Amino acid sequence: MMILIAGPYRSGTGDDPEKMAANLRRLEQVSWPLFQAGHLPMIGEWAALPIWRAAGGRHTGDALYQQVLYPTAHRLLDLCHAVLRIEGASTGADQDVRRAEARGIPVYYRLEDVPGCAAVR
Repeated sequence: MMILIAGPYRSGTGDDPEKMAANLRRLEQVSWPLFQAGHLPMIGEWAALPIWRAAGGRHTGDALYQQVLYPTAHRLLDLCHAVLRIEGASTGADQDVRRAEARGIPVYYRLEDVPGCAAVR
């Protein structure tokens, strides 16, 4: 399955680039076990940030950022088979969960609950 990893990226960082990078690394930590289990992990920022920069984005939260970040995650989610929601407050991740539920695709809250991941770590 292609699985969107949803969790805090910008939330709670005050737009501090180092804190945002730490959040991205936290999201990325579960990508390897998902991949080992045969899934294709995806994080919205992996796709959105290069698009935002290519379009001329300069400052986190600017108007272009708003036009690119959430819509990219939503487009990805339309292609995904499931969501893995990791812990932490996040408006965007909560939106992803609601969208996944509306589509009727699984939302997992623990890596161990994703098919094939119980034995991987």
